Amino acid sequence: MIVDDLTARRRRWHWRTLDNAAGGLALDLGLYAVSATFAAITAVTSTLLPHRAWGAVAAVGYLLATLTVTAQLLLRRRHPTSRLTGLPARWTVTGLAWAATTLLPLAWQSIDRAGGRTDRAQEEVLVVEQAGNRLLEHGTPYLGPDAIAALPPGEQLMGYTPYQPGMAMFGLPRALLDTWWTDSRVWFAAGTALALTLAVAALRGTRTTADQRRDPALLRGVQAATVLPVCALTLATGGDDLPVLALCLLALAFAATDRPGRAGLAVGLAGALKLFAWPVALVLIVWGLTRRAGARVAAGAIGLPVAALLPALLVDRDALTENVLRFPLGHGLVTSPAQSPFPGYLIASTLPAGRLIAAALLVAAGLAIAVRLARRPPRTAVAATLICGYGLLAAIALMPTTRFGYLLYPLALLAWAPALHRQTDTPATPIPDVRPGRSTSA
Repeated sequence: MIVDDLTARRRRWHWRTLDNAAGGLALDLGLYAVSATFAAITAVTSTLLPHRAWGAVAAVGYLLATLTVTAQLLLRRRHPTSRLTGLPARWTVTGLAWAATTLLPLAWQSIDRAGGRTDRAQEEVLVVEQAGNRLLEHGTPYLGPDAIAALPPGEQLMGYTPYQPGMAMFGLPRALLDTWWTDSRVWFAAGTALALTLAVAALRGTRTTADQRRDPALLRGVQAATVLPVCALTLATGGDDLPVLALCLLALAFAATDRPGRAGLAVGLAGALKLFAWPVALVLIVWGLTRRAGARVAAGAIGLPVAALLPALLVDRDALTENVLRFPLGHGLVTSPAQSPFPGYLIASTLPAGRLIAAALLVAAGLAIAVRLARRPPRTAVAATLICGYGLLAAIALMPTTRFGYLLYPLALLAWAPALHRQTDTPATPIPDVRPGRSTSA
């Protein structure tokens, strides 16, 4: 156990060394440069027109951020203590990069779409807005199986709303007024920005002087949820996953600051939007049990999704079941087009009885995580976040039907974990040298 702990601490130390190189600017430069390349390639090669439009704008934004960080590095060599190269300046560049690579292309595509362009939004934008319109008119965001079957074969897929009922709230503005700023992506972005702002405020507001040294990790976590291309592209062209992710990050921030009730409410709001938040809610409930606060976490984490489901259940139970259960499990009238070449999809599509094998592997991964939670429940927000990140990564890799964009969940969660460390979580002791022939004492 001692050797494992030392190994883990050494890995964290090596990562921090890389992350802090040149005051964090070296990794900033790599992030923006690689992102600029990704956006440029997307603009040229993507088969999805909204993605191409995003790439054309975002590539310029990432390039400007790359040039800015390059100038910061050069300035730092001549003036190491310059305020233009410190942490506040890095936060400013991150904010401007998010505006240029996410908010600008989002607004551009929303305005073009309002002007009549039909190639400026992914299908989930239309689905959420239709769900909002149905919620306003019929009291449920879902079409029943008979209504979906009555649609023309090419339109049946668009009749499904494979989200939790709360997601329809983002479609209500469009149901009330048809203009560019009622595009559901605008409200996805607003919800994402609000949740991330609250998360940063929660973590900063309770930090001691020693904990403030971890603020660079908080910036890195925010970058992963905003300017990382998989997040920026998703929010600008589709967007429904980003408020879910941001609320999960907010819940984990509340957990790190010993506010279990608020953590339950935040992850409950996320769970009322999409199923992806439910595993995070489960882990947070287990975390709460280690602090005798499981009931407070569960009240929001379970209560809010149930409250969101209840009206739809009372209005049309068959419609709810068809959209929320049968379709995601592959038993709907049509098959989900989410097919990225991850191991689960490849196994399901190429091997005899492949879907059963992939499902068995997915269940095995779930059982392994359950055993981990039972035997070693997470006692810190960091441990809970790592379990969520690696667990979702395994699930996405093994699901027979999945999307490349879903990787934004584990990537952002794993990047968020270092920002949740507190001085009381890890004692500030030097890493002993355990190499042969070396003393472990100072």
